[in-house]
Amino acid sequence: MKQLIGIIGAGTCDKRIYALARETGAAVAKNGFGLVCGGLSGVMEGAARGCKENGGLTIGIIPQENADFANAFIDIVIPTGMGIMRNLLVVRSAAGLIAIDGKFGTLSEIAFALQLGKPVVGLQTWDISEQIINVKNAEQAVATVMELIEADSILKP
Repeated sequence: MKQLIGIIGAGTCDKRIYALARETGAAVAKNGFGLVCGGLSGVMEGAARGCKENGGLTIGIIPQENADFANAFIDIVIPTGMGIMRNLLVVRSAAGLIAIDGKFGTLSEIAFALQLGKPVVGLQTWDISEQIINVKNAEQAVATVMELIEADSILKP
């Protein structure tokens, strides 16, 4: 089974951030990973679109009970009916995370990831901890999170 990289970010974003998310999702697929996200619009849609366009698997863990709320680029929709509580499920499902831009929901996901010891790479996102490795572009983000996932798997039996 493929490992999953989580891409987290706001449900609304400008065209520049959407394009960055799409590039990042594409890099996830090109490197053989699946993508897990919150399954809605904005960064989540851009990332899922890029991943799906490049043959990758996309999983959306949505806050609603109805799968119809997921964006069109999600292969597997997991409707939770849990509202923002689903953020923890996104984080727990990922081997590592890439935060792109984002608002308070993204901040909560970053906090969950850091509490759980999951690697977090940032692209134009919250600068709150030296544990978040900030990078400049999509390729660098995916390469960095892959290195961190690999290092983490070596340390854990």
